[in-house]
Parts: sequence; structure tokens; C-alpha cells
Amino acid sequence: MVSEDQNLVAPCGINCGICTSYLAHSRDIPLQKGVSHCTGCRIRNKNCAFIKKNCEFKVGKEIAYCHECPTFPCERLKAIDDRYRRDYNTSLIENLTFIKEHGVDVFTKKQREQYKCAKCGGMICVHNGFCYDCGKAELDAYVKAKKSTVRKLKNRK
Repeated sequence: MVSEDQNLVAPCGINCGICTSYLAHSRDIPLQKGVSHCTGCRIRNKNCAFIKKNCEFKVGKEIAYCHECPTFPCERLKAIDDRYRRDYNTSLIENLTFIKEHGVDVFTKKQREQYKCAKCGGMICVHNGFCYDCGKAELDAYVKAKKSTVRKLKNRK
């Protein structure tokens, strides 16, 4: 039987359990501009959202994780990994290598410890650094600022 934690590790190595869209969904944060909802790639029974169009091995369907692919890491995964390294200080390729060497259960345990909120024990989001359990005020301010920035950019056109 697959655990909930295992279901939250996407084929490309993203831990959906620390993703802003999953955290917003699972904490019932209302949908609004700047806040999206997602239940996770595996839970939706979807092929990987980031790689599916270019994957001949149908990651998430025919193979469980990208590290099982003979072309690992492919160019698409490298591009996503570069963005996640730059923007979020995390590597999908390193996540997948760790999963291959130690298993998904050890990976999810490590991630729970790494992203655990020191104040409340909730999960810290990899995308914005907020705890979606005890950091609601900070999260609301972040979303408002993000909306304001989007409005300013639209008005510049």
C-alpha cells in the first residue's frame, strides 16, 4: 500500500506536500489571484505536469519516477531542475537520486524534517518559505503584494 507521503512525491522529484498549490488546497485557503489549488500529480492520476508532453516513456504512467528512465536526467528535467535550484534552492535531480538510493519513504521523512515549521510543526512551503498553518498573516500579506505587483505589470503595457 502506498502512503499519503509517497503519493505526494511527483514523478519528476517535486514533493507536492511542500508545494504552494498543494498547501493552499490542503489548508482550505480560498482560491484567489495569486493562490491556486492542486491535490498533487499522483493523486490526480496525471502524467507529470512538467515533463509529460516531451516524455516518450510516459513518466508517472509507464515508469514511476524519472530516475527510472534510461535518459535520466533528460533535457526537460534539467531545465526544470535549473529553475528550482535558482528560484527555490532545491534540486529535483538530487531528490530523484536520493529516492533511487534510499527510497521514497526515507526521502519523505527527510523532507518532513527539513521543511518542518519550528513554531507549530506544520510544513514550510518550498516556493515562498511560509508555513501555511501558523503563518497565515504573512501569507495573506505576500499574496496581496503579489497581486499588487501583477496589477502594476499589467498596467505598464
